[in-house]
Amino acid sequence: MIKEFYRILKTGTSDTTKNWFNIGEWKKMANEVGGLATSLPQNVETDMNELNNWYNSLSEIKFENIVEYHYRFETIHPFQDGNGRVGRLIMFRECLVNNIIPFIIDDNNKQYYYRGLKEFANIRGYLIDTCLSAQDTYTEWVKYFYGNL
Repeated sequence: MIKEFYRILKTGTSDTTKNWFNIGEWKKMANEVGGLATSLPQNVETDMNELNNWYNSLSEIKFENIVEYHYRFETIHPFQDGNGRVGRLIMFRECLVNNIIPFIIDDNNKQYYYRGLKEFANIRGYLIDTCLSAQDTYTEWVKYFYGNL
């Protein structure tokens, strides 16, 4: 499913003409996020399997688990480009699947989101609080457009 999200995201873009982009598959070239090293291409499959095994072993999925999954996904950075978009789509989906109010990181939260990712290993609250704030905003959008459901 994760590879399919990536394939959908990148299909029809100029990146499809670059064979090193490996559209719909794991990255072929090393990359970074926010100046930090990520998983090497040869380790992505194993690292993603470990991440998914951890997540699937949880007896109950909570909001904090979804945010931690996202952080860990971003540190692997399994695709050449579009990791943040794919990762946020995974969070949105996992919220829906687990009956948790989803959220969207908009421009108002973007810098707090980046800080939260950068600091997550030391201060988990930055990213969790940013996502909770975005969840509050999403709830207000739903109320505005649909009333109290």
